[in-house]
Parts: sequence; structure tokens; C-alpha cells
Amino acid sequence: MASDEQEIQADHEHGGYDRYKELKFLDETKEGVKGLVDAGLSKIPRIFIQDNLNTCSSHGNANIPVIDLGSLHHEQGNSSSRNEIIEKVKDACEKWGFFQVVNHEIPQSVLDEMLDGVRRFHEQDSEVKKEFYSRDNSKRVFYNTNFHLYRTSQINWRDTLYCKVGPGPLDPHQLPSICRDITIEYSDHVKKLGVTLLELLSEALGLGRSYLNKDIKCAEGVLMVGHYYPPCPEPELTLGTNSHTDSHFLTVLLQDQVGGLQVFHESHWIDVTPIPGALIINLGDMMQLITNDKFMSAKHRVLAQKLGPRVSVACFLKQHFQDEASKLYGPIKELLTEENPPVYKEITVIDLVKQFQTRRVYDASRLEHFKL
Repeated sequence: MASDEQEIQADHEHGGYDRYKELKFLDETKEGVKGLVDAGLSKIPRIFIQDNLNTCSSHGNANIPVIDLGSLHHEQGNSSSRNEIIEKVKDACEKWGFFQVVNHEIPQSVLDEMLDGVRRFHEQDSEVKKEFYSRDNSKRVFYNTNFHLYRTSQINWRDTLYCKVGPGPLDPHQLPSICRDITIEYSDHVKKLGVTLLELLSEALGLGRSYLNKDIKCAEGVLMVGHYYPPCPEPELTLGTNSHTDSHFLTVLLQDQVGGLQVFHESHWIDVTPIPGALIINLGDMMQLITNDKFMSAKHRVLAQKLGPRVSVACFLKQHFQDEASKLYGPIKELLTEENPPVYKEITVIDLVKQFQTRRVYDASRLEHFKL
């Protein structure tokens, strides 16, 4: 038994309730949350219940920025249009850490097929799907429910397919045949969009266009995760994804039209209204660290809902997997002055992830631990 499993077993074998036993049962079915729903349950198991949930949102006039990238592709050489986009990106990164992009050059048909591919994987015969079930993070392709199942008190109403699609070529035969072709096609599109976004972010920081992408290599690694949120019989008692910040540099999120994503902004949870054809871009903790708090990594979460399933595909742009334990990142020296000294020490991505994994509650900021 792994040490984290032993720890949670010791914590929760009391009061006649064996929480570890429930976790182990869910894990060993290899059918995830969807398996529970397929079994016809009318109440959610105790392991999913979270106390004192505040699932309210503030609507008002607050909406995350929407940025049209169309002129980047159709008016090559028009510096004024590019500068306008850069200013909008800068403003969004400083105030929100989140924005949506439209006219990004990924065809609607590809977006739709990617969502359908993830849905097909999770809804296929469970015996076929079980072949991919694993908690071995060294695999390039696997599926499970709640990657942190044994390390947290907050279990989410969600199953996930993980595909490490970069760096280097991924053997297509490692991917599920039911979504193989579209996974390869969509990931190629996202890698190209990632370069464009990092160039815009570099210029928004006043750096050379290639700085984040080529000079310090923020996006050699790409992890694609296909989330499946089954309909929940008691959505007021749990969450689809707990409040958290992403750990890496940049996330490109494709979501369907069901909704449920919220961003924490100015002390309120703001609904992110789905826009057909749009992609959501959000910054991670490593981006906040290297920009010395100029750009922000915002908390976000996904509500559980009676409607569903909800399907989303998140692509995390990160450094090369093999470098994560050794390559140091700190505040970009070109951004530092006497008036703006470094806020953080140099760390590796693994340092950040370990800080994440040692916390039972993931709502707290990981970056606080690395401040000078």
C-alpha cells in the first residue's frame, strides 16, 4: 500500500466510517464516477460530500475578457492591430489571469470532434475503458477518477483521460482508438496556438517575441486531459473540480456548452459563459512566478450539476517533462528593477507540484511557500 493511502486510511478509520474503504472500492471498480451514475444511485457517496460549500456566483456586468485573434492571421504586417491585441492580452493577464480567444484558426469541426472524442471514450463499454485505468503517472496515456484520490479530503465528481502529447512524438497506438485521430489533430492545432499565445505574452511583458517560447522554453511539454463530469443527483453537496490554480505556465481549455466553470475575481465567483467556438486561456502559477506577480494565476473551479454530462479538454503548456526536476525558473531578470525586486526564489516545477501534493485542501496558494 502506498504511503499516501496509509495516511488517509489512518485518518478516516474512526466513528464507524471507513473512508479509505470507500475510496478503495471506487478505485478498484475502474469505472469512475460514471460507473456510480450508471448504477443508478440517487444520493452521492459520503466521500464526495463537502461541507459548507458556497456555489453562488456573482453575475452583474463581470465577464472574463474575450479577445479576437483574427487580425493576426488576416492582416499580416498590420502592427497597429497586433499592438491592440497585445494590450488586451496584457490587461487580461494583469487583472484576470483568464481570457477567451475567438478566431484562433482551429476549425469548429475539430473542436466539436475533440469534445465528441472525449465523450465517446468515457461512454464506451467499461471493459474496454478499464484497460486504460491506471495511477501510474509515468505512463503517457491513462485514465482514472480523481488523480489525487488518496491525497485529499475533497473528492470531485469527475473522471479524466490523460494524454502526454508532447514533447516528442507519441506512439498513436498508445491512444484509445475511439479518439485517436482527433487527439493527434487537435493537439497539433493547440501546439501552434500555444506558440502564438506565448509570443503575445512575451510582447505584453515588453520582451522579445520568442522569449517565453524559445528562450526559456515554457511549452515544450503538453499534457492534454479530457474531463467527463457525469450528471450529479446532489450537486449542492459536491464540486466537479475544487477551487485551484494550475501549476504550469499556460492552459488552453475547450469546453462544451453545459457551463459550470467559475473564476474567482475581486472576491466573487464569476460564471464563465460558454461562447461557441471560443477557447479559454488561463495562466498558471509558474507564469505568475516568472513574471514576478505582473501576471496572475487565478483560482477557478467547476460546479457539479444535475444536467450533463459536461465535457472539457484542457491542454497544459509546460516545460519538457525530463527537465521538470532540474531546470530552475525564477522571476525574469529583465523585468526586475530596484523598485520591482524579485518576489520569489528560483524553483523547479517539481518543487511546485510537491507543495501542491502535500496539501489536503487545494484552495490555498502554493506560491506563498516560495516567496523570498
